[in-house]
Amino acid sequence: MAGAPAAPPPPALRERPAVSALVPVATLRRGGFAESHHFAAAAVATPDGRLVARLGEPGFATIVRSAAKPLQALPLVEAGGVERFGLDDADLALICASHGGRPEHVERARSLLERGGFTVDDLQCGAHPPLDAEAARAQAAAGETPTPLHNNCSGKHAGMLLACRLLDLPAADYLDPEHPLQRRIRERVALFCGVAEEAIGVAVDGCSAPTFHLPLAALARAYAALVAPGMAPPVVAAGDGPAAAAERLVSAMTGRPEMVAGPGRFTTLLMQATRGRILGKEGAEAFYAAGVRGPVALGVALKIADGGERGRDGVVIDLLRQLGVLSAEEMEALAALRRRVVRNHRGLEVGEVVPDFELEDA
Repeated sequence: MAGAPAAPPPPALRERPAVSALVPVATLRRGGFAESHHFAAAAVATPDGRLVARLGEPGFATIVRSAAKPLQALPLVEAGGVERFGLDDADLALICASHGGRPEHVERARSLLERGGFTVDDLQCGAHPPLDAEAARAQAAAGETPTPLHNNCSGKHAGMLLACRLLDLPAADYLDPEHPLQRRIRERVALFCGVAEEAIGVAVDGCSAPTFHLPLAALARAYAALVAPGMAPPVVAAGDGPAAAAERLVSAMTGRPEMVAGPGRFTTLLMQATRGRILGKEGAEAFYAAGVRGPVALGVALKIADGGERGRDGVVIDLLRQLGVLSAEEMEALAALRRRVVRNHRGLEVGEVVPDFELEDA
C-alpha cells in the first residue's frame, strides 16, 4: 500500500552475518577448476583472552553445539563425581564424547547409568543409528533398533544424571535450562569463556540439552583455558576447583581419544597423531574447537558458515599448521585428512576439497 511503512526484515535476514565477517577457507576443485567455496570465521586466543590470530571476524557469534561437552562435565568432576562413582579416563572421555555408538561406547554409557542407579529410560537424548558406519551396519543386519545409548551424546547425558545424583538434584527435568545443574554449567561456561553469564545465548541441541551461543573469541579462550587453566586469571589454578576438574577431563579425553569419537574419525585421529598435546572436539554444523598445550597455550574456535563439514577437517589441520603447532611427523600422520577426495557415481576421483586461506594476525 502506498505510504505504508516498510515492514522490518524477518529475523533470519537480520541475523545473517556481514560478508566481511567471513573469509573463504576451502575450495572444491574439479578438473583443476574452482567449483565451490566454503566461508568461515575463526579465532585463536590464549587462556587470558589475548587474541593471537583470526580468520574473518573473531567476534562472530555461533552455537558451540557438542564442543561444549568438556565444559558441561565440569560440575560433575568438581563435586567429587570421579571418587563417588569410580570414574576412570574412559568414563570421563565418554562423558565428553560425540561417540560412534560402537559396542564399547554403548556398554560404557550403560555402566555409567547403572553406577548412578539409572537406566536407559532415564536418558532424554533420543535415539539415532550409530555414527560409526561399521556399528550401524552390524545393527541393521541384526535387525536391532537404536536406543538412546547409541545416541552420540549418551555419555554426556549419563554424566548429567550422575551429577544430579551426586548433588541431590531432581533428575526428571535435568535438561531444563533453569535446572540447578544447567545453571551451574552456564556459570562454568561463563568463567572459561571470560564473559558475563547473562551474555550467553541458550539454544536446544540435537540431543535436547541446552547449548550455547557465543563469540568465537570467547570459545577459543575457553579451550585455551581448558588445556592450561593455571594461565587463565579467572580460573583457580590449584585445588579442587574448576582448574583441577579441567585438567582431569582434558587428561582423560587426550588419554582415551577413541572414546571421544571413534576409530577413523577426525577428533580421535587428531589427538592420537599429536599424542594428546592437542585437545580437539567437534560440534555439529561444522563448528570445531581445539586446545593446544605448550609454553604458550592456545585455543582455536572455527565455524564454517554453511554448516558443511566436507572441508572442516582440512581447514582445522591447515589452521594448526599455519600456527606452527604441528610437527612434520604430525603433519604426515594427518596429511590424508587435509584433502577430501570427491568421487563420481562410478567411483572415479573427479575433484578434491582443500583448505585455501591465509591465517591473519589478530
